[in-house]
Amino acid sequence: RFYMNENIFPNIDILFLNEKDLIKCGVKNMKNCIDVMEKHFSLIGNGDYRMGGANGNEHGLKMSFPESSPIKNFPLNGPDYRFMAMPAYLGGEFHTCGIKTYGSHQTNRLKGLPRSVLMLQLLDAETGAPYAYMSANLISSMRTGAVPGLGIRYLSIKEPKIATIVGPGVMGRTAALAIATEKPSVTTIKIKGRSEKGINEFIDFCKEYCPTFKDFVVCDSIESAAKDSDIIYFGTTNAAKYEDNPFLKDEWIKSGALVISTSALLMNHEGWKDTKKFKLVSDDYKMYVGWGKGKPAPTQKNVSTLIGMAFYDAVVEGIVKESDLVEIGDIVNNKKQARDSDEQIIVYAVGGMPTEDVAWGRFCYDSAIKNNIGTKLNLWNSPEWS
Repeated sequence: RFYMNENIFPNIDILFLNEKDLIKCGVKNMKNCIDVMEKHFSLIGNGDYRMGGANGNEHGLKMSFPESSPIKNFPLNGPDYRFMAMPAYLGGEFHTCGIKTYGSHQTNRLKGLPRSVLMLQLLDAETGAPYAYMSANLISSMRTGAVPGLGIRYLSIKEPKIATIVGPGVMGRTAALAIATEKPSVTTIKIKGRSEKGINEFIDFCKEYCPTFKDFVVCDSIESAAKDSDIIYFGTTNAAKYEDNPFLKDEWIKSGALVISTSALLMNHEGWKDTKKFKLVSDDYKMYVGWGKGKPAPTQKNVSTLIGMAFYDAVVEGIVKESDLVEIGDIVNNKKQARDSDEQIIVYAVGGMPTEDVAWGRFCYDSAIKNNIGTKLNLWNSPEWS
């Protein structure tokens, strides 16, 4: 099943896929990506996966840099400056390991680069032998939109009309693509962004890829963007100051709305006490517990502005019970109910899991093998030392 000789020892070949190869493989097909994420979260719900760390639920290992150093030319901290290694195993039909790596720095954009440059390596789950190495920017962008898309598939009201995008960057674009894919009933998109250029680029993207969107409304506040919207998506990067991150008040949220956050979002935890009014759905609550374990609440301010960390804080503070939280995998597997009523507001936490990259990367790899796409690289015919 892997791109190796039948007898994988001692010869090992690796399939290299660049970004153009991945486009030929269908990496930009949002419908397929959401379908793969559905299979992925079914496996997550059944425990057929593993990520890093002792608890098997770590997002990844981050290397960052100090504010100052006496060493000449030593890298110093900057906005979004970090390196990440994100290992994962995903079972079922995928049955493979993978490691996504990336380097990130806001100044990359001044050099004509994306903020983050990503790669994905796929490994045989038993031997650890690599069988694929591929560009991962599009893989990561698409799965980041498809996980909200899966939430829209299961958690949104049946016929939403208005959707909001707060943060119309790459994450916002793929979220918009997911909305258009899952809910063609959405014809109005409300946008809250930081720059006119970014907003215009987002609208141009939607006009090209999301023809069901007919009206675009640019908003100057979170309140005006959120009001009357059936789907509210947050995809903004962290602000320099915690207090400057987007804050969504309960009274701005329409009954029956679905609130999705893949990044920075602050909300009033107290409102979640009313479980008839609010339902909290997580991609992988154990990941947030791992980040917050051993730290006094509120941890969100000190650890992450992800809404999943707010879920954890709400549990630690006794505002909600852990049993009140619902995992999207349990909904996919019909173990838990999606929404209790058309009036219930659902808050969906998306933190990002390397298992998602493994799933979508494996799909693209299988497409490459089927269609003879990519470049074969020989690791060795036989190892020099073994």
